[in-house]
Amino acid sequence: MSGGWLALRRATPARIALGRSGAALPTAAQLDFQLAHARARDAVHAALDPEPILAALTELGLQAVRLRSAAADRATYLRRPDLGRKLNAACRQLLLRHSGEGRNPASRGPSGESLGPGLRRDDERINIAFVVADGLSATAVNAHAVPLIKAVLPKLHDCEIAPVTVVEGGRVAIGDEVGGLLEADLVAVLIGERPGLSAADSLGVYVTWAPAPGAVDAARNCLSNIRPEGMPIAAAADALVALIANARRHRMTGVALSQRSAQEALRALQPPGK
Repeated sequence: MSGGWLALRRATPARIALGRSGAALPTAAQLDFQLAHARARDAVHAALDPEPILAALTELGLQAVRLRSAAADRATYLRRPDLGRKLNAACRQLLLRHSGEGRNPASRGPSGESLGPGLRRDDERINIAFVVADGLSATAVNAHAVPLIKAVLPKLHDCEIAPVTVVEGGRVAIGDEVGGLLEADLVAVLIGERPGLSAADSLGVYVTWAPAPGAVDAARNCLSNIRPEGMPIAAAADALVALIANARRHRMTGVALSQRSAQEALRALQPPGK
């Protein structure tokens, strides 16, 4: 194998320059592929282990609530994505009972009326709801969700943290319902991403300003491939804090925030007086 191919193989986990044995792959490459495929399948079918996550969140001084989506089991969750986007009835009522706890007093007007999410002044604290959901890789969530929250918390000293919800059988959009019930200004859904043949433990974070049922994907921003071999926890924490700060500044997320940020970057490049 030439030096150029060796350099490429060192730069990427992609399966390139594997060689051959006759008309087939070498045995080692074939076995490695089968192992990666098995790990990906295991990650998709693995169950979330909520109790250690709940205990770790409590140790961080956070209130944590265990919930389940409308998908009663893993098989149903995989067949019915729509059921993973909403809470079951019992958990919805449970969250309603928790919705007033830990809420930012600044979300109230002078006479006590609710101002609603997204309506605070720039100098007021915002309420952030973290949602931990298994998605398509409970392996990723079990390994990386708590370390990421732990790394982010000290950087959010001027924010109010709503009760953290740990949702079994949850899809990204379940954060819209959870965030809406908690009257959060912003929701951050930490969720296991679809496994690939090079990564079965990749965590994603989806951030939505003013979450409510019916929010579209264009209203979200995503940080992806959070894992030691991808975006390390420390880098992901910095990126998430910067995203939250930008969303707080502009009171928006998603495509609108990306466009606003691009416009500001272009203006910053303009010579003075232009």
